[in-house]
Amino acid sequence: MARYIFITGGVVSSLGKGVASSALGALLQARGYRVRLRKLDPYLNVDPGTMSPTQHGEVFVTDDGAETDLDLGHYERFTGRSANKMDNITTGRIYQQIIAKERRGDYLGATVQVIPHVTDAIKEFVLDGNEDYDFVLCEIGGTVGDIEGLPFFEAIRQLGNDLPRGGAIYVHLTLMPYIPTAGELKTKPTQHSVRELRAIGIQPDILLVRADRPIPAEERRKLSLFCNVRETAVIQALDVATIYDVPIAYHHEGLDTEVLAAFGIDPAPKPQLQRWHQVVDGIRNPEGEVTIAIVGKYTGLKDAYKSLIEALYHGGIANRVRVRLDWIESEVFEAEDPAPYLERVNGILVPGGFGERGAEGKIFAARFARERNVPYFGICFGMQMAVIEAARSLAGIAAAGSTEFGATPEPVVGLMTEWLKGNELEKRASEGDLGGTMRLGAYKAQLREGSKIAGIYGATEIEERHRHRYEVNRDYRAALEKAGMDFAGMSPDGLLPETVELAEHPWFIGVQYHPELKSRPFDPHPLFASFVAAAVEQSRLV
Repeated sequence: MARYIFITGGVVSSLGKGVASSALGALLQARGYRVRLRKLDPYLNVDPGTMSPTQHGEVFVTDDGAETDLDLGHYERFTGRSANKMDNITTGRIYQQIIAKERRGDYLGATVQVIPHVTDAIKEFVLDGNEDYDFVLCEIGGTVGDIEGLPFFEAIRQLGNDLPRGGAIYVHLTLMPYIPTAGELKTKPTQHSVRELRAIGIQPDILLVRADRPIPAEERRKLSLFCNVRETAVIQALDVATIYDVPIAYHHEGLDTEVLAAFGIDPAPKPQLQRWHQVVDGIRNPEGEVTIAIVGKYTGLKDAYKSLIEALYHGGIANRVRVRLDWIESEVFEAEDPAPYLERVNGILVPGGFGERGAEGKIFAARFARERNVPYFGICFGMQMAVIEAARSLAGIAAAGSTEFGATPEPVVGLMTEWLKGNELEKRASEGDLGGTMRLGAYKAQLREGSKIAGIYGATEIEERHRHRYEVNRDYRAALEKAGMDFAGMSPDGLLPETVELAEHPWFIGVQYHPELKSRPFDPHPLFASFVAAAVEQSRLV
């Protein structure tokens, strides 16, 4: 029987519930338990697919094509378990399903209400498909007290009664701010947050308290007394140098021990944390350093590139080097010479994105990398801009462009409306909705034997996750290959270019998919490991 752990947040947002949930899942997994993590998001969007990255961060994509919250990326990286579309749900999706049922008459004329209909739908989602797991961790997005989160809090309150006795516990993540003028860490915000939670009917079993310095014993006793939580269950969550330190830090503070005790599991299996120590040691004790420029358009919010950042760090772990990131807004290159910004870096990465803003700057970055023999990694939009640059500079197609930006006489990149996924034909209407209409999820690709990218993968057939609406136009393949750009990877039906590379360049690769989504600290993606290795070689030439 699965046991349920509900993780809530209080005081302020962005405390790191996703990392905390992932770390706890990793600790339970290290003790030999089978773990599943799920995210309940209170916003009204059906999914985050149409949200601006500057508001919500990156959209994480699963193998089965779900556009989900970025916390699912943390879940995958910490546990190694691939998430799916049933691991993330929003208020919008709940209401969409309920209204569809109401229109069909499934409620037999009943008045449809938040309680019981919305809460029942949330509970069904939480409980569905957990037969093969020992623990299910459910993170509730937002902060206690948010009006939009009330149906979710009510649903997990009900589940505490619906499940067998001892079948669920509640972990509440809060903040203890330090007030310099008083010279104290203050407990009152956490007290108020727990009071808000208890007013809903939920008594937390464990308090996980974020702080920038150790919490004195007296303050822990105070929280225990006023929040009605065992003193041993007041766990400090101090800031650490890297998120991969979090499982070790939480274990040291006794979080996993307290969770198992709350379920009455005693004695508990001992955790095997050797691989976490190895990852952290690789981060703390690098044998060198490289600088990678990320030329993007959402650089003001690093969460827009969360999986990308982590994949680069994984590449650093694989090469035992520290990866420093130099964030450059691509629009800068449309007004200034890119050389002063890029001459000092060891590699250039142009990530995915949407829209015309900053596109020419990304093209300039690709040109600089090509002409100066700097390792270049173009992902999704970054591949498309590299192809446009090659078309203009190498193939003599001066008007090369993308139909994403409007009508162009030379559509080197354009909107594909049909493609094969396995044996099924998928279609997309150019005038259709934006949400959920891209090429989404895992697709296979064939790599040409002997190509650089096939050598990196050690395979000629791969499967990677996609999230894009536009494709490189294969009609220009012959002209581009004649100019030196090799279309080394294609979709199995030969219609869609998946990877490009420059054979005469030390390391110049573009991929239409998002390899960062499948990278793990224990299993760095081969493309990121190879790219960072190329940057190491570049650093030795400087």
